[in-house]
Amino acid sequence: MILSEEQQLLKDSAKAFLSESAPISALRAMRDAGEDHMPELWTKMSEMGWPGIVIPDAYSGLEFGYVGAGVILEEMGRTLALSPFLSSAVVAASLINQLGSEQQKEKYLPNIASGELTAVLAADETGYFDLSTIETTASAFGDDYVLSGNKTCVIDGHNADLLLIVTGGDQGISVFAVDGGAEGVSCETRLIVDSQRAADITLDNVTVSSDALLGSLGSASEAMEFTIDVAAACSAAEMLGISIETFERTVGYLKEREQFGSKIGTFQGLQHRAAQLFAEIEVSKSAVLAALQALDADSEKRSVLASMAKAKCSKVVRNATEEGVQMHGGIGMTDEFDIGFFMKRAAVCRQAYGDYHFHADRFASLRGY
Repeated sequence: MILSEEQQLLKDSAKAFLSESAPISALRAMRDAGEDHMPELWTKMSEMGWPGIVIPDAYSGLEFGYVGAGVILEEMGRTLALSPFLSSAVVAASLINQLGSEQQKEKYLPNIASGELTAVLAADETGYFDLSTIETTASAFGDDYVLSGNKTCVIDGHNADLLLIVTGGDQGISVFAVDGGAEGVSCETRLIVDSQRAADITLDNVTVSSDALLGSLGSASEAMEFTIDVAAACSAAEMLGISIETFERTVGYLKEREQFGSKIGTFQGLQHRAAQLFAEIEVSKSAVLAALQALDADSEKRSVLASMAKAKCSKVVRNATEEGVQMHGGIGMTDEFDIGFFMKRAAVCRQAYGDYHFHADRFASLRGY
């Protein structure tokens, strides 16, 4: 349950890079300018090879594994860096690698690894990531397929080059790789609470060739389960970073702020709350690392550990950010102070790829409850 020397070096490198290139001030500046992403940051990350972190070497990736992706996401959580790293380089790339044919992998994965192509998973239709009731359909039309349906709140979907559209129906779950600018694809962009944009995507009789189908029709269930595990564990890693940074900032404030002639960090009530939060974060570290290691080992406990990590970190990051704002007092409620940015990003991360209730239920089901 420790990082290898190479993983620790990657973590240290990511920490140094993100602290310099993507501080909270960069997010604030982006928001104030009315922009929706940080293209210069993604270019720098691509130059470092990060988009290829989980992609096999055969497709121009680094093949560094999910623990490697997790340590980067933890550091991204600490600075609230905005990029399509999770959505494209980790989640979408994993699904293509699991489900795609050799020709499809050769077509998409090298371009994702270089950062030239961004792909996103468009699966959710309810806002609760319930994949048991997918209503988007794929109808055979000669040698082609016609896709119709709606997807909601697809983060990074408004800027994505490639949409991985999940369809349902009697034939089972399927995934189609659809060009973001294809005829019949419309995108309504919404501003979400942490200053990111998400897309509500409508597919109005979108015609795609059979080459767009990843794998075979109705065969995507197993690959989607793996992808949910990846998304849950890696999203948990980002929430872990948010929790750690919020905690450290809060403890630093408790050591500086004076009230009634004393540092408020000397008040026993606040010490107890900080100690409890510290213990919860330590448990979260173990849960996240166990889930990421299980992904790399393709362990039979992979899904259980991934949902456990996402559910645990969802509760801990909410507690950490709420305590952080409250312990900062009145200044914590102001926009001029950075602590509120962590609460907003935490709210988005908790919902992404299944919230606490989704993963707690999934964990219980996998454990036989």
